[in-house]
Amino acid sequence: MTGGPIHIRVSRRFTASAERVFDAWLDETTAGRWWFATPAGKMQSVKIDGRVGGKFHIVERRGDDDAEHFGTFIELDRPRRIVLDFATDAHHPPTRVTIEIAALREGGCELTLSHDIAPEWAEYKDRTNQGWTMILESLAKTLGG
Repeated sequence: MTGGPIHIRVSRRFTASAERVFDAWLDETTAGRWWFATPAGKMQSVKIDGRVGGKFHIVERRGDDDAEHFGTFIELDRPRRIVLDFATDAHHPPTRVTIEIAALREGGCELTLSHDIAPEWAEYKDRTNQGWTMILESLAKTLGG
């Protein structure tokens, strides 16, 4: 299949500060409560090396299987921007995720997540969008709104 990447974009407002939202992506304890956590799953392992070039590896048990999520932090600009390469399968190249966090004048912040997936994964666009939407909702609940 030819063509450029498929662009996925999800936004959400948070009552928490931009700094708290940013830090939640890098703190292992906090991230283990929301990042790739599902209602029926059981978190097995959360390893985050929160620096440029640092790796993350999150494993959640879902039924009889382990769902692995891993990647590398490409850019960290606290509290505004996180760029990471992300994969769920070591046999496929990672995809790029960009997280922009903007403080709001009235308090809180707005996070916009952009995820570029390869054209051959186009059939997963809606599912990926729903997944990120659920993840950001979990982040909001973890941070208290």
